[in-house]
Amino acid sequence: MSPKEVGAEEHEPDYRFTLANERTFLAWIRTSLGLLAGGVAVDQLAVAFQNPGARIALALSCIGLSIALAGGALSHWRKVQKAMRRDAPLPNFGLIRVLAAGTFAVAALAGAAVVFS
Repeated sequence: MSPKEVGAEEHEPDYRFTLANERTFLAWIRTSLGLLAGGVAVDQLAVAFQNPGARIALALSCIGLSIALAGGALSHWRKVQKAMRRDAPLPNFGLIRVLAAGTFAVAALAGAAVVFS
C-alpha cells in the first residue's frame, strides 16, 4: 500500500490542535535535552567513581535514552499530524513506557555504581 492510503483525504487541521501537538513534541525534546545534559555532566563531573567504566556506562545510558526519546518524539509528532489531517484516531503513545523503563535502568545503574565504588 502506498504512503497515502486510498480514499484518505487530507485537510489542514485546526491550528490549535497543530500547536498543541507541537508543544507536546517540544516538551519531549526538552526532556531529551535534559537527559543529554545529564549524560555529559555525569561524564565530566562524576570523577568519584573508582571504576571509570561505570561512569562511562552511566553517561552513555543517559545519552542513549536521550536519543531514543528524541527519535520517538519526532515519530509520534508525525503520526499525530498525519492522523489529524485524515480525521483518524490518534495513535497510542508508547514513549512514556520507554522513558519510565529507561529512567529505572539509569537509576539502577547509578545505584550500582555508587554501591560498588
